[in-house]
Amino acid sequence: MGRRMKIGIVGLGRMGAGIRDRLQRNGHEVLGYDADPEVSDVAGLPDLVAALEAPRVVWVMVPAGDATEETLRSLAGSLQRGDVVIEGGNSYYRDSIRRGKELAERGIEFVDAGVSGGIWGLREGFCVMAGGAPQVIERVAPLFRSLAPPDGYAHVGPTGSGHYVKMVHNGIEYGLMQAYAEGFSLLDAYDEDLDLHQISKLWQHGSVVRSWLLELTERALAKDPALSGLQPYVEDSGEGRWTVLEAVERGIPADAIAASLFARFASRDGASFGLRLEAALRQEFGGHRVEPT
Repeated sequence: MGRRMKIGIVGLGRMGAGIRDRLQRNGHEVLGYDADPEVSDVAGLPDLVAALEAPRVVWVMVPAGDATEETLRSLAGSLQRGDVVIEGGNSYYRDSIRRGKELAERGIEFVDAGVSGGIWGLREGFCVMAGGAPQVIERVAPLFRSLAPPDGYAHVGPTGSGHYVKMVHNGIEYGLMQAYAEGFSLLDAYDEDLDLHQISKLWQHGSVVRSWLLELTERALAKDPALSGLQPYVEDSGEGRWTVLEAVERGIPADAIAASLFARFASRDGASFGLRLEAALRQEFGGHRVEPT
């Protein structure tokens, strides 16, 4: 997997903590900063920067939007020329292109990393989609190779491309989840009782619709076959909206992804089995909040 590195991580939530722990298991030295002092190794961002030797590598894993913007602005005031910032949240790719240019004016290198794997990444490995200049990617590639399972990391293009690929990835995820939700709603509506857990398990063996999401469907149905403990409320975290807007701007038909996004909007007022399954799947793969009954 290459040389062992010392890095700082900002943000030790579900994903950030999983990334830290997997890197440490592979021999890297990781210092973490989090707003929660109970899990943080240092008191603040300046302390994190001071504890790293130049040229530094700092990985930012905070929520997309204002939190990422404020963190990068603060880091830009502390880091030096030649340091590298990896931004691994679900940021909008146009923001990543802009941020890369802003940091470059200070001589700070920038890598946007789309990261998939959710709460299972620590055990199974994270899929990493990295965008940035080739020479910068090569510097931090040992980290990505340590995080990913075999063939689970790629340099996909220049700055912004990592988050663009992850955006489309999440749009596809929306469509896949919606297809499973609709299919299992039809099974649930059959004239006789069907064992949906049995069917979800059956389809994982030789079926053309087998997938990790189907495995998670089986897991969710094993816990609660009727999904009676959940409300049919499916949150959307932004990437699906960006994917649909991008499809409109580029004139690319994306009917299934758009329909799955609108279905999530509709879920805020409904009672279908399929929407409860979508909520359960988001909880299974990402540990996302659900609305209990």
